[in-house]
Amino acid sequence: MPENGRRGHLKLLLGYAAGVGKTYRMLEEAQKLKQEGMDVVIGYFEPHSRQATVDVTEGLEMLPRQKVFYRGSQFEEMDTEAILRRHPQVCVIDEFAHTNVPGSERAKRWEDIRVLLDNGVDVLTNMDVQHLESLNDTVWQVSGVRVRETVPDWVVKEADEVVMVDLRPQ
Repeated sequence: MPENGRRGHLKLLLGYAAGVGKTYRMLEEAQKLKQEGMDVVIGYFEPHSRQATVDVTEGLEMLPRQKVFYRGSQFEEMDTEAILRRHPQVCVIDEFAHTNVPGSERAKRWEDIRVLLDNGVDVLTNMDVQHLESLNDTVWQVSGVRVRETVPDWVVKEADEVVMVDLRPQ
């Protein structure tokens, strides 16, 4: 626990599918918090070639990624230690269910996020419902696709706030 004994607040934007606007909405919320005077940084952001989403990051501090070498290649992961050193009030982190490259300090991004929360940093993050561990077999039976990156249900239940994000019917 941080010196003040306060655990960070976890807000999870949960979407029904990729592309429904989770990252965009998360960044809009970050901009609003910044306008309200909060110290907000982006700890990890994946634009997925969506310029409108990139545009929403304007004016937000983006922390550099950590370089991880694995099997002769260089990868970029979220730099949890850099976030802890910077210690913002709020950290925006894309892709809650992400599996870190072997050689990273922790196997999953949700584990990195728990470290931030334990150190008093509030986190805004997102994921699709298909990544919920208890739905893995159902997703496979319905779609024929085995989702490899999952988050245990107990981790999602620890979230202080879960918001469903979906496209409008039109």
